[in-house]
Order: sequence, then structure tokens, then C-alpha cells
Amino acid sequence: MSWTRLRQVAFVAHDLNAVVDELHEAFGLEAAYNDPAVATFGLRNAVIPIGTQFIEVVSPTREGTAGGRQLQRLGGDGGYMVICHTDDHPPQRARVDALGVRVAFEHDDHGYRIMQLHPADTGGSFLEIDFQPGGDDPHGPWTPAGPNWQRAVRTDVVNGISGVTVQSVDPERTAAKWAAILGTNVVDATVAFDNAVVRFIQGPVDSLVAVTVTGPAPITPRRICGIDFSS
Repeated sequence: MSWTRLRQVAFVAHDLNAVVDELHEAFGLEAAYNDPAVATFGLRNAVIPIGTQFIEVVSPTREGTAGGRQLQRLGGDGGYMVICHTDDHPPQRARVDALGVRVAFEHDDHGYRIMQLHPADTGGSFLEIDFQPGGDDPHGPWTPAGPNWQRAVRTDVVNGISGVTVQSVDPERTAAKWAAILGTNVVDATVAFDNAVVRFIQGPVDSLVAVTVTGPAPITPRRICGIDFSS
């Protein structure tokens, strides 16, 4: 039985270091990796474990980047990507092709396969579907987080992501499109992964807007990088 998990969410920020510091202050989280490969896209980043899932923060380093355009659309820091992890990539790609959804970027890095979909075709947010060799174990490898991400895990305050909220001008249509891409069902504008849910709400600009976290105790709701965190 194949699975698809919510593995990573990405935010875009003007000041990368300030957001990383705020996530540490709020939740005790530590950055595991700064990926030099994102420089190709005019970005710098930090990948931060939250249990066996991840928050990525990116910041543009030059003009004319997709991240910079998202900052302009949002009018400030905010959500950028919803990244999921599957153990069976070909059926996902087949559904994408059958639906006529464009692939904005794809790459194979020694078996780690990225498929980033065009947000104009998905709506809501950049949706990325990745395959990781050896990824059946959630504690195992996750290429975007570097070779030793497990050393940076801190779970005293938060230990996972149970849901995200995505804003869309047409949330029901967007939820249906995501469900069709992922081969799952949609109920009340909510799409379920194997480990989390994506809720779609009405809003003027398509974007990831909220993250629901799990942990030993409820957290005080707060906003970081334009994202509303709650438990």
C-alpha cells in the first residue's frame, strides 16, 4: 500500500536569520542544514527539523526569483511551498500528466526525485511531490535536510506538523485539484495525507497561511514569518 506524507513546508522571508532565530525562540527548533544548491535559484535557505518533518525558510539573494515574486504577491513574509513525500512516484506523475498540470521543476539527485508543480495549475501554493530512497523510515534520509539532520531534532516544545492551511481564491476547486493530483479524497475543502491534512480557506492571494503543530503540550498561538502557528 503506497503512502504520501506531508514532509516539509517552506516559507519565504526577507530576513532568513531573523525567522530562524524566532523559530528557535518560540519552539526551541534548530537548523540542520543550509543547502548550497538553492543558490541556483537565487536563494539561501535553512532547513529545520520538527520531529521527522521540516520547516524550510528561504530568502532571495538577487532580483527576479520566484521567491522574490512571492514576497511581492504577499506584501511581506509568508508561505511558499507544501512538500510531500511518497514511496511511489510514477503514479503521482501519471496523474499530473493526465490532468494537464505543468511541472515547474523536476530533478533526480542520486535517486532523490523532485517534482514541483506549477502553482497556476494547482492553485493555493507551490505543491511539490518527492521520492526519497530509503524513505520508508521517517527517521531515515531526507536529502533536502542534509546528511545529519537527525542531530538537530528538538522535540521539547513541538514534535510534528499535523496540518497546514492553504488560502485560495476558490478553495473548493483548489482542494478538488489537489485531491485529484494526489489520488485521494476531499471532504469539506480538506485533503488528507497519511500523516496530516491540508485545509483550504477563502482568501485573496493563493498561499500557505497556517501550520498546526503537535507537541507535549498545547502551544500559545503565534505568527512567525507571516504564518499562524497553533496546536
